[in-house]
Amino acid sequence: MIRIAIADDHTLFAKGLKGLLEEQEDFQVLQIFPNGQELVDYLKTATVDIVLTDLNMPVLDGFGVIEKIKKKKFGPKVVVLSMYDDEKMYKECVKKGADAFLLKDSDPDELVFTIHEVLEGRHVLNFDRVLKQANPSSFFDAFREKYKLSKRESEIIHLIKEGNMNKEIAEMLSLSIQTVETHRKNIHQKLQVNSRIELINKIHEMNL
Repeated sequence: MIRIAIADDHTLFAKGLKGLLEEQEDFQVLQIFPNGQELVDYLKTATVDIVLTDLNMPVLDGFGVIEKIKKKKFGPKVVVLSMYDDEKMYKECVKKGADAFLLKDSDPDELVFTIHEVLEGRHVLNFDRVLKQANPSSFFDAFREKYKLSKRESEIIHLIKEGNMNKEIAEMLSLSIQTVETHRKNIHQKLQVNSRIELINKIHEMNL
């Protein structure tokens, strides 16, 4: 079970995030805190695997949360959730030791995959990846809805159609190869295909 704590002073967002995460069988949200200081105090006695923190909070902001957590050698991993795709803020978070940086309007699946990536030590910190999270997907929305595909899975299908291999896709999307392979397995399962050739044939059959 992956134990998660959230620090965000926007109650509705935090509670919505909690509900979203707890749809995953291996996620448990232990507590939600309205500021960074309450979170840091909680970590003194609680065992937490992942901290999700906003940047703009009263008492102690997200930068302070990263700083205090990273002073401990065996503290939880820190994933920043921000409304702003600001490179300066991103670099400051990375400098202080953040393990990942996501935009609040990212696809929910992106957050789930990022948490797993961070815990498994394969998350790629890259500002281009952050910017891509903000771009709306125009790739066959009806197809996405029908097969319950995430934005990331749709992007990968599009790149496969163009002839790109896993390594090339990983580089284009600033992902690890292992993450791309995981997405590929999910795509195959959702579309009920067993190979790259079957996937490409299905894409062409459906004129996508």
